[in-house]
Amino acid sequence: MVTAFRSYHRPLLLLGAAMAALTVVALVGLVVDPREVTGLPLWAKPLKFALSTLIYALTLAWLLSLLPGRSRIAWWAGTVAAVGLALELVIITGAAALGTTSHFNVSSPLATALWSSMGTLIGIVWVAQIVVAIALFRAPLGDPARSLAVRSAVVLGLAGMALAFLMTAPTTAQLADFRGIAGAHTVGLPDGGPGLPILGWSTVGGDLRIPHFVGMHALQAIPLACWALELAARRVPALADATVRVRLVAIGTLAYAAGIALVTYQALIGQSIVRPDGIVAGLALGIVGLASLASVAVIAAGARRVASARLVPVPAP
Repeated sequence: MVTAFRSYHRPLLLLGAAMAALTVVALVGLVVDPREVTGLPLWAKPLKFALSTLIYALTLAWLLSLLPGRSRIAWWAGTVAAVGLALELVIITGAAALGTTSHFNVSSPLATALWSSMGTLIGIVWVAQIVVAIALFRAPLGDPARSLAVRSAVVLGLAGMALAFLMTAPTTAQLADFRGIAGAHTVGLPDGGPGLPILGWSTVGGDLRIPHFVGMHALQAIPLACWALELAARRVPALADATVRVRLVAIGTLAYAAGIALVTYQALIGQSIVRPDGIVAGLALGIVGLASLASVAVIAAGARRVASARLVPVPAP
């Protein structure tokens, strides 16, 4: 295991280590620094971004380790992503240290330049992930269920990253009364209202951070679900069938994609994640219900095949 870890992309591992250190700094800041920005503790944003970047860096390092022979272009794309994310976190942390916000801040030429730089850096990281995605689609990844999980996760992760751009357009209220901020997380209300602890997601309006978060973390959720199926296959004979696992991963991926679409719709209509209306709640139950029924049907069919195989008589020698 240690040998395999050493084959991971070193710049991304270094970024992960730096984000672990920043997480500690941000936690200390939350305790000793009482300042707030947009209604949240000043160090909440560096903490969230440090944790998110830590998870992303380790995931991307793992994905690159799956490529046979270290695809040179993909490897360099990983380095570009590591540098881009590191620079973005420097801006976010620096703004927090100065007691201001980094996102949507166009209150001065310097703030505008930094915000524009962040947008450019994330665009570069997004393109770098596309390069990695292409390499993963072209490379033989072995087990069909793992291959589908990895490739689906990368595509949905790209979609989740792209959803961040929905937050960058100035709102109608900002255009009518410009106060140095262009863009917002919250839909239907100004940023800074009541929100979930640490995450800050609005509890009274739509919040575009939610689909961005859910989409990005498909990179971890879908491969982890596939890994869980492989572990369960040791006790559930039907899951030992590769066809069953592939179909379950496909069902899970479609359900996850539908979930991303649903929380995006919910955010765009200005509805809080904790206060879904009947339509959103019904659609959510429908997604869960259909995915559950389809999964049960796939597992049952696999169990029947296993049972039939056991009943086939073995020819005498």
